[in-house]
Parts: sequence; C-alpha cells; structure tokens
Amino acid sequence: MKSVLGDRKTILLLLLPALVIYTLITIVPVLWSFGLTFFTGSILEGFEFNGIENFQRLFSDQYVADAFWFTIRYALLTTLFQVVLGFGLALLYHFVLRRSSVIVRTLVFFPVVLPTVAIGILYQKLFQSAPGDGLVNELLVNVGLSNIDWLGDGATAFVVIVIMDVWRSAGFYGILVFSGLLDIPDEIIESARLDGAKSFSLFRYIVLPMSLPILFASMIFSINGTIKVFDSVFALTAGGPGNATTPLTMYMYRTAFQYSDFGYGSTVALVLTIMCLLITLVIFRSSRRDNTV
Repeated sequence: MKSVLGDRKTILLLLLPALVIYTLITIVPVLWSFGLTFFTGSILEGFEFNGIENFQRLFSDQYVADAFWFTIRYALLTTLFQVVLGFGLALLYHFVLRRSSVIVRTLVFFPVVLPTVAIGILYQKLFQSAPGDGLVNELLVNVGLSNIDWLGDGATAFVVIVIMDVWRSAGFYGILVFSGLLDIPDEIIESARLDGAKSFSLFRYIVLPMSLPILFASMIFSINGTIKVFDSVFALTAGGPGNATTPLTMYMYRTAFQYSDFGYGSTVALVLTIMCLLITLVIFRSSRRDNTV
C-alpha cells in the first residue's frame, strides 16, 4: 500500500476522476458565471457584450443596496444567535444533562430535518394578523397588548425570519459544538475542580478556550449559510412586504430567471461569492491570531 501511495502517477490517476467531476460541476460553472458578468441577455434572446456596464449598474442599483444590507444584517444577527444558542445547548448537554441528554438532543434537532416550506407555513400561521390573529398575537392580546402585523412590516418581518431560522438550526449547532466539547479531556476538568476552580472559572479558562476551534468552525458554517439564505425567506415572506426582506440571493434569482438578465444576475452572484470568501478569510485570520496568543 505504501509503495502504491508513494507513486505520484498512481495518486494522480486515483484523484483524476474526482478532479474532473469537481471541475465540471463547480469550477466550470463559476468561470462561466464570471464570464457572463460582461454580457447582457439570456439563453433564448442571445447574449451581447456590454463590458463593465453590469458593474456600473450594480453600484447605482438601490435594490442591490437594500438587498445587500438586509443580507448583512440577517447574516450577522442570525449567526450570532445560532452559535451562541448552539454553544449554550452544548454546555447543557455535556455538563448538566450528560447521558440523559439524548432525548433532548433529538427533540431540539428535529426542526433541522423538517422541510423549509412546512416551517415557513407554520410561522406564517403563528405570526399572522389576518384574517384572524395567530398564536403570537393571541398571546399579546391576552396580556393586554395590541396585536402586530408581523409580516406586513419590514422590520417585524425581519425579526420573524431571524427567529424562525435560529429556531430551526439551533439543534444542528448544538450538536456541532457538543461534538467539540466531547474532545475536552475529562482529566483536565477534574483536575481544575480539585484545584478549587468554580463553574465560571472552569468555563472561562478551560472550556471556552478549548472550544474556540469548533466555535470558529460553527461561525464559518453559519455565516456562509446565512449569506446565501433563500429558501426560508422565500417560504415565509417571498421577499416582502415590497422588497423589505429580499436578500441578494433572491434578487439574483429574480434578475436571472424571472427577468431573464443572466449577465446582471451573474454580477450579483459574484458579489455573493466575494462576500463569502472575505468573511471566511476574516474568521480564519481571527482564529489563527487567537491560536498564536
């Protein structure tokens, strides 16, 4: 086996099928999409070279600006709650519930496997204000408050979207961070306790520093997923009211597939790609800096 794996030609031969498939389904579409940023038109109408006009249009498009800021606000806020809540759940599983956490982990993880459309319909019913009040508005009325048109206003619709996505993904990040906590040696925890370390000191000086790698990994998972959000917003608000909850992905989809402007849609897609790369690089640099301290 060592002689086989030591032969570069054999290694290249073994990797070649995977590399070909990866190139065809990933690299080629990315390059093709980048090339389309210099054209306008569609497959049916044909493409016409327009130079950098798509980029000029991008920087003057108010809809892109609104979608960009919605995406940034949504990604940062949702990532924060997903990772923090996932970390809290992981601590609960590992240090409080211990072996009895299996049932709780299963129940909390259950929303992760539910269809996005089903979750969207559920939250529409929970937060609806017409033709009748949903459960949330019923509770507000019962405690003496007025009902709220949650999905009829951009600010409150944004809150509902964040709540829905944090609720459905908390179980995943809880399990992800929990797997990282399992790698902390029990001997270190027990030694710290024998030395008189209290719960907060144990968390501050042992659990948190040793959890940083999995927390950074969770942040990368979350931020890349939230920047590319589409299905949950489409299922709950379809980008409304108006364009108040339209992320860049949905604007890209409408531009390319509803308005048949593949060139400008590819330009918006390029912005998304650059955003994901930059944020991932920032997180990696931060993690490397923390590891060298």
